[in-house]
Amino acid sequence: MAAYDYDLFVIGAGSGGVRAARVSAAHGAKVAVAEEHRVGGTCVIRGCVPKKLLVYGAHFAEDLMDARRFGWKVPTCDFDWPTLRDNVLDEVTRLEGIYQNTLGNAGVEVIKQRATVTGPHDIALADGRTLTARVILIATGAWPAIPNVPGSEYGITSNEVFHLEKLPKRIVIAGGGYIANEFAGIFHEFGSHVTLVNRADKILRGYDEQIRDRLLQISMTKGIDFKFHCKPERIEKQEDGSLCIRLEKQDPLHCDVLLFATGRAPKTAGLGLETAGVALDDKGAVKVDDDSRSSCDSIYAVGDVTNRVQLTPVAIREGQAFADTVFGNTPRRVDYGCIPSAVFSHPPMAGIGLTEAQAREKFGTVKTYTSDFRAMKNVLADRNERALYKMVVHPVTDVVVGLHMIGPDAPEILQAAAVAVKAGLTKQAFDDTVALHPSMAEELVLLR
Repeated sequence: MAAYDYDLFVIGAGSGGVRAARVSAAHGAKVAVAEEHRVGGTCVIRGCVPKKLLVYGAHFAEDLMDARRFGWKVPTCDFDWPTLRDNVLDEVTRLEGIYQNTLGNAGVEVIKQRATVTGPHDIALADGRTLTARVILIATGAWPAIPNVPGSEYGITSNEVFHLEKLPKRIVIAGGGYIANEFAGIFHEFGSHVTLVNRADKILRGYDEQIRDRLLQISMTKGIDFKFHCKPERIEKQEDGSLCIRLEKQDPLHCDVLLFATGRAPKTAGLGLETAGVALDDKGAVKVDDDSRSSCDSIYAVGDVTNRVQLTPVAIREGQAFADTVFGNTPRRVDYGCIPSAVFSHPPMAGIGLTEAQAREKFGTVKTYTSDFRAMKNVLADRNERALYKMVVHPVTDVVVGLHMIGPDAPEILQAAAVAVKAGLTKQAFDDTVALHPSMAEELVLLR
């Protein structure tokens, strides 16, 4: 066998790459990871973790208001963006240190610079060094996609939003997916005027229609503006630093910050994958088989760079399966069926399995059960905001094929319920379970 510098060389230290590197090293492989940004990847550094901390911070706006109805003499409170921003960034730095320690304790060498592929087993580092590896794993993730319109350089993405110098009084968010709707809720609660601009006619494509319509209704009631069937065609910077966004077939919008939340593209540009014959799809994603192997036998890919399912837990599962299969002599494959997901909007949404529309397309007819209610806390707080739970059931077998909800703590409730859906339990199994009262989750076993 040829002698290599490493058994495994991972390019990208995000969730998938870190898991693959650590487990492979535990299986006895000599492993190195190259990361040109910060260890932890999108989720830890500029994605789900800091965003969820902002979501927590935003919730206090309504909680402080509601507290008065519960007898607390809450004074008028001002929000200080720099305090939250800096505390969140400090937490990100702490977590990055934990990730680095985890790799170090596992015996993984961390190389903090850009690495590119120069052949099936060859890697070039930014400092000019060249290295070899028996196996190369691409785990570079995805990067925010910015529309090609004049003045787009004046906008920011989810990469920069956590570093804003001050809270914008007016923010325009371009996009209709989960990132757009999550930040719409966050900035609205912080006191910004939020306008969401979407080129389509719906938000959150892929989620159950009733659930996403409920979020739209609640968001509009709260004062978030939505503009559909339009997109920015030119962005102009004004003398005072504000932005004027020229829209197709709409009046221009004026704002302090424009946030592009228009999707994420696999981060493969300039990686040199063509030198090893690695095939990419039309979106730049690495094409892989069920074992995450690319068209080059010695090069694999996991996570968002493959554009299979852009979710952190999925990348972790792929990294684990790769390590066990290639270095652990325990072949594993990821099951992509029934993956739970959530939108940390205000209120949050969560779902697993087929939507009603998907189920009807697959089975012809389906049974649906819903509960449309006000959470007890909202009732006493005099908050007219209703939760909605929906169960989609196979018309013959009674198996629950989809579960979707919007309301307080929906993601926390769905995680447990997702086990039941994944296990293929029936509606009767839910009905046979005694309710935990009083709770919102009990609605799941009382659906009619």
